[in-house]
Amino acid sequence: QVQLVESGGGSVQPGGSLRLSCVCSDSIFRNYNMGWYRQAPGQQRELVAQITWGGSTNYADSVKGRFTISRSNAKNTAYLQMNSLKPEDTAVYYCNTLGTPPRLSWGQGTQVTVSS
Repeated sequence: QVQLVESGGGSVQPGGSLRLSCVCSDSIFRNYNMGWYRQAPGQQRELVAQITWGGSTNYADSVKGRFTISRSNAKNTAYLQMNSLKPEDTAVYYCNTLGTPPRLSWGQGTQVTVSS
């Protein structure tokens, strides 16, 4: 079974930065358009950034200009650089393919907490 493993989360103050990584256990990763999703307590999971297999990107309005998604197909890895973090960015962050439902099983996610 293909696995996704997210890492890089943590606790930061408002205005801080974090870089998240998502490693896929299979090279099939390079064929997929990928997304970073987040889920805050009591809220539905939402898509915040997406990248095609060829590298084209798109962002939710709430993170545009602050977050940058990228990928390394050679490393089967997706990244999310998060700058100028705000308390409302606090959530568990996941990666997966685009689509409803996504094609792969969800990983455990990585917690991001933004607080002073």
